[in-house]
Amino acid sequence: MTDMAAGPGTSIPPADDAPHLLVVDDDRRIRALLSRYLSGQGYRVTTAGNALEARARLRSLSFDLIILDVMMPGENGFEFASSYREESDVPILMLTARTDTQDRVRGLETGVDDYLAKPFEPKELSLRIASILRRMTARPEAVVVSSVASVRFGVFSFNLERGELRQADEIIRLTDRERFMLRLLSNAAGEPVSRETLAGEGGANNERTVDVQINRLRRKIETDPTNPLHLQTARGAGYRLMLDR
Repeated sequence: MTDMAAGPGTSIPPADDAPHLLVVDDDRRIRALLSRYLSGQGYRVTTAGNALEARARLRSLSFDLIILDVMMPGENGFEFASSYREESDVPILMLTARTDTQDRVRGLETGVDDYLAKPFEPKELSLRIASILRRMTARPEAVVVSSVASVRFGVFSFNLERGELRQADEIIRLTDRERFMLRLLSNAAGEPVSRETLAGEGGANNERTVDVQINRLRRKIETDPTNPLHLQTARGAGYRLMLDR
């Protein structure tokens, strides 16, 4: 990991309304470096040394993003992300020294929003954090077709402005990335959306990771994800969402 000196602006404390980040890593030195660097970038930062401490912080404080290490004693990052995703859609950026493709895919399948391998450049970390937070705070009108408030497909309805997916009266929990993709697909009204567009700016922007996230979304809206009726593959073009007329 390269130098994380925060620079001359570190004496200015983050604003009270600055995004609040939770850094979860069992390495005390990395926690301190990340906390100092990200505070210097204008974020409020809280740290935890393991999953148990992270859960305690999450019960008492509100966060905009979790930066999560994989290799921790006790409950590891994969296990924590998978269980926490069942109760919250707070975005997760996973940090790990494990660079194997299968580990990356496993992380995305648990519902993390992005994945960054150690060692990393601090600037890249900043850009990825900013990209995730932009998607979270983007104005709805920037992604919503003005004449359409919601769309339906089968037993599901999706409110584009709120980013809310429902099956009858039940709200289906979505990650930030799934909500982002579902808005794009809904706006396209059955026309193909390319993998490049679905990847968005920065982040895990390659075809394999988009495919993993699409498969995760299919498991939420398809009776048979291997034979999808709603979220279909458009050969050579990307994916399309088949809406009810």
